[in-house]
Amino acid sequence: MIRRHAAVALLVTLEVGCGTAPIPDGERFPAGTPFTAHVVRIGDARIRYVDAGTGTPVIFIHGLGASMYAWRKTLAPVMAAGFRVVALDLLGFGSSDKPAHGYTNAAYAHLVVALMDSLDLPDAVLVGHSMGGEIAAEVAIAFPARVRGLVLIGAAGLGTREPVLFRVARWRGVGPLMLAFRGRGLVARLLRSTYADPGKVTESDVDQYYAPAAEAEYGRALRGVLREFNFGGLEGRLEAIRAPTLVLWGEADRWIPIALGRALAAQLNRSAFLSVPHAGHSVQEEAPDEVNRLLIKFLKEGLPRVPANLVLRREWRPWLGSIHFINHVVEIVRP
Repeated sequence: MIRRHAAVALLVTLEVGCGTAPIPDGERFPAGTPFTAHVVRIGDARIRYVDAGTGTPVIFIHGLGASMYAWRKTLAPVMAAGFRVVALDLLGFGSSDKPAHGYTNAAYAHLVVALMDSLDLPDAVLVGHSMGGEIAAEVAIAFPARVRGLVLIGAAGLGTREPVLFRVARWRGVGPLMLAFRGRGLVARLLRSTYADPGKVTESDVDQYYAPAAEAEYGRALRGVLREFNFGGLEGRLEAIRAPTLVLWGEADRWIPIALGRALAAQLNRSAFLSVPHAGHSVQEEAPDEVNRLLIKFLKEGLPRVPANLVLRREWRPWLGSIHFINHVVEIVRP
């Protein structure tokens, strides 16, 4: 479950009297990078995505309130390692359409599969962060043949107790008012709360996160997500996942406690749990070198092999580096 103080910041993403202008569309990610944004129509919605490279496809799914910008430090290294990378702005976020409805767990899973269909991808490795991790797992449950492997980073999905403000944001009249005023200053504080070291968040990072939040439709979309998406939707269902899964967590995650990451990994059939020291919820943004190393290692070699007694042997230490906890793993499986 997302901790209460972080949920308060999320749901009250408002700041009365804010007048900061967002950066123009032409400056939004992936502007200034080797990647090019594309738009595909899925149902009635326009979905923005990037698609580059060759090899095994890897699809990156961002979390609540984020966009494909969350993967800015990951896409190029993974592509350079020999993989095709795809990242999207989920419905309701980034530069994708922001309708009032369409945000159930099943709808998001179908959205990912529809994007795969549009790109002629029979299957892919799915990498999901936070809410995106829950969505990736939903795809693996509902469409097992489409998922070659999973990487769940600070993933939502477990925990059924809901912070009070999640419910308040759904109240008729009060909810829209809460989400009507969204200031850059509060977006900055929210983003910094996802880091162990808030000083690593740059002004450019805040600009990229604030730009979609300033759109008129963003408030209704966020309220739709909070009304329709079940953030505890993986409870009792993880055993259905057959894909090899790397579960990766920042040890200083104040949003989704690391204990939930361990519990998530323990319920999977073929999984490894690894943690990154001195990193918070947005671990792939705060500690990209370590996350990219572990991610690429998994993509190339599958899950690490560990004996039943879980004793760390010398020959595995280079694989783990600063990662110092493995929950349980079964076998090497090359996705």
